[in-house]
Amino acid sequence: MTQFPRAVRTGFTGLAFALLLTGCATSRAELSKPAAGAFAQRPQVREFIDRMVKQDGFDKADLQALFAKAKPQPAVIEAMKRPAEAKPWYEYRRIFLTQERIREGVAFWKAHSQALERAQATYGVPPQIITAIIGVETYYGRRMGRWPVFDTLATLGFDYPPRAEFFRRQLAQFLLLAKEEGFDPLAPKGSYAGAMGQGQFIPSSYRHYAVDFDGDGKRNLWTDADDAIGSVANYFAEHGWKKGGGVAVPARAKGDPYADRRPSLKPSFSAAQLSSQGIAPRHPIAGDGPLSVIRLEDRNGPEYWVGEHNFYVITRYNHSPLYAMAVYQLSQAILSAHRQAAPGGAMAASAQ
Repeated sequence: MTQFPRAVRTGFTGLAFALLLTGCATSRAELSKPAAGAFAQRPQVREFIDRMVKQDGFDKADLQALFAKAKPQPAVIEAMKRPAEAKPWYEYRRIFLTQERIREGVAFWKAHSQALERAQATYGVPPQIITAIIGVETYYGRRMGRWPVFDTLATLGFDYPPRAEFFRRQLAQFLLLAKEEGFDPLAPKGSYAGAMGQGQFIPSSYRHYAVDFDGDGKRNLWTDADDAIGSVANYFAEHGWKKGGGVAVPARAKGDPYADRRPSLKPSFSAAQLSSQGIAPRHPIAGDGPLSVIRLEDRNGPEYWVGEHNFYVITRYNHSPLYAMAVYQLSQAILSAHRQAAPGGAMAASAQ
């Protein structure tokens, strides 16, 4: 029988309270407030529990006790409807490309230089990219989310029809992760989408790509920066990061060839094909491609870039060209500032 840590082995409490309709005035908010334990009563949840018991060996009473404690989080559904990636590029960029975030990125690199260098040697991913990912995701581990992960995934899995199936799978992965790593499923907090730790891994990514990079026997992405660094690098390597490869270069475009269509994130063009579309990189591109088109909405009109394979790899972390470009540009700013701060300052930077 599979068991959770003692902290979550509680008795099934059933419905914690019921709304009694009386003659007294009751606010609409009170009438609509979800009842504690309501998740455990739902047919879909009971089916989910039975499946986890049958397929993964969980104890039914343990899962019933967990869902009896789950609290719906309607605010996460509202947050899902307002993603930052819905902003135009010129607004999205200024969230992440700030002097403070660049400065703190240099400090993070300095504080964890050994782990970053070892990650580069092991996985081929440069320090500035790993640092920028953690910088964009959690401000270098300072903002890892305030939402209870179990409650969040349960809410999205059973109360958010547009992506319910995906989040139910993530809920199952989270419960498996808790079992494997030995933590209380009710304890972790994360993003409004159930992402966790300094690198904001969703549960399936945590299970498959997180690594114990410091060898202490645990994969701890919350407080162990070494594990977070190694895990981000491993994720990129597993998704095909090319060591020494390019990411993206700015481009000239004749007119606005992608004004009425969205470019594919996956590289599929040769340089000649891009040229036939009126798109030309402003700087030389290492290698022969394939290449992709990146169109961003600047304040004064469209901004075009040519994406290389490694840009596509960044989008495997978050399927948004805005996200990938913010990571890339932040990484370049951090790299430049890091070089300036190195012994020799500007001379060292100009020599590389």
